[in-house]
Amino acid sequence: MEKLQLDLEGPDPRRGLSGMAKGLIGSEILRIASEIRTAITAGQKIANFTVGDFSSREFPIPDCLRDGTLRALAAGETNYPPSDGVLRLREAVREFWRERLQIEVPLESIVIAGGSRPVIYATYRALVEPGDTVVYPVPSWNNNHYCHLVGARGVPLETAPEHGFLPTAASLKPVLKTARLIALNTPLNPAGTVLSPEEVVRISEVVVDENRRRDRAGEKPLYLLYDQVYWMLTFGSARHEIPVRALPEVARYTVLVDGISKAFAATGVRVGWCIGPRAVIAAIRDILGHVGAWAPRAEQVATAELLRDHAAMDAYLREHKGRLQQRLDRLHEGFSRMTASGLPVRDIPPQGAIYLSVQFDLIGKRGFRTNDQVRKYLLEEAGFAVVPFQAFGLSGENGWFRLSVGAVSMRDIDAALPRVETALRKAVG
Repeated sequence: MEKLQLDLEGPDPRRGLSGMAKGLIGSEILRIASEIRTAITAGQKIANFTVGDFSSREFPIPDCLRDGTLRALAAGETNYPPSDGVLRLREAVREFWRERLQIEVPLESIVIAGGSRPVIYATYRALVEPGDTVVYPVPSWNNNHYCHLVGARGVPLETAPEHGFLPTAASLKPVLKTARLIALNTPLNPAGTVLSPEEVVRISEVVVDENRRRDRAGEKPLYLLYDQVYWMLTFGSARHEIPVRALPEVARYTVLVDGISKAFAATGVRVGWCIGPRAVIAAIRDILGHVGAWAPRAEQVATAELLRDHAAMDAYLREHKGRLQQRLDRLHEGFSRMTASGLPVRDIPPQGAIYLSVQFDLIGKRGFRTNDQVRKYLLEEAGFAVVPFQAFGLSGENGWFRLSVGAVSMRDIDAALPRVETALRKAVG
C-alpha cells in the first residue's frame, strides 16, 4: 500500500490559531538555552550559565527522594492522585511548614501540583478576569506571559540594582488602587537577591490597608501571589520572611507558592504546592484537575517521606547550599577582582537562589549597542553563556545579566573567569 503523505500545514498554518496563541511569545530563556545546548553538542567549549536548572551530575536529588520514588512505583503507586494531592503529602507539607516556618495551615488550604508553575498559572486563572490589572516588578520570571495567557493588563514595575532589583512598599503603593493581583518572588529569579524582612512587613501593611479600603467600598480584594520556591536557599546574612508570619492579617489575601524543585535540585520530579484561602485553593484545585496538572503519584509519596525525614533533609540541604554558595562566591570574587582592576563589570553579592546578577558595562563601548550584542560577544570570545535581564522584562540596554550556577562545576567557573577577563580587556583595549 502506498504511504499517504499528509499535508499538515496548508497555505496559512496560523490562520486557525486563537488571538491569544498568535500573540503568545515563547520563552527567551529557553530559546537561548537551546542555542547553547546545540553549540555544546557540536563540540564548543562553553560554560553554561543560562537555564535555572541543575546538572544531575553536579547536583543529584536526595537519595531518599530517588529511592522513595522507586519504592512507590514498585508498590503500585501508579494511578491518578487526588485532584488536591495525595493526603499523606498534604499532611507532610502541613507538618513541614509547622516545623520549619512555625506556621499552622489547615489541610483544606493546601493543594499539590506538578511543580510550582501550574499553581502560579492556576492562581492567575482563579483570581484574574480579562482586563484586570496585575502588578509585578521587573526583572521577574514569566509574569508578562501569564498576564497574556489570562488577558490581564500587566503593569511591570521597574526596579533598580541599588535595591537588588527588588520592589519596595513605597514603589508598589501608587499602582495598587486598581490592581487585582501583585506577583512577587523572593529569593528573586533572576537577581539572586532577597526581600528584607522589614520590607516584607511594609508590603504586607500596604496590601492590608488597600483591602480595608476596598472592604469599605464593597470592591473585590487585592491578592498577593508570593512565590517563595527558593526560600530554603539563602546565604550569608540574608533571611527569608513570609508575609503571613510578618503580618497575619494578610493571610486572607495571600497565595503562597512552594515546592521541592530548587531546594532539592528536583526540577524534573515535578512536585510543588500552594497554600492560601480555602475558596481560592478550591478553585485552583478544580482548574488543575481539569487540565490534569497533578504531580505524579509515586513522586508525591516519595516527597512526603522526604519532608518527614528531617535528618536526611538537613544533611542534603547543608551540602546542596554549600555547593551552590561555593560557586556563587567564586564568581563574585572573580568579578570583584575584575572590578577592582578597572574592568567594566560589577555584580551584586549573592544572597539567595542559584543566581548572580552581573553587569557587563560595555554598552556604548567599541560598537556595543545592545545586551544581545554583549551576550554574543561573551559567548564567542569567552565561551561564557548568560541571559540578559530583558528576558525577564527589564527594559533598556543596560548590560545586566543573570548567571545560573546549577549546571556548572567549580572547574567550569575557574576555567571561564580568565576567559571573561581576557574578553573584557579586549573589548575596552
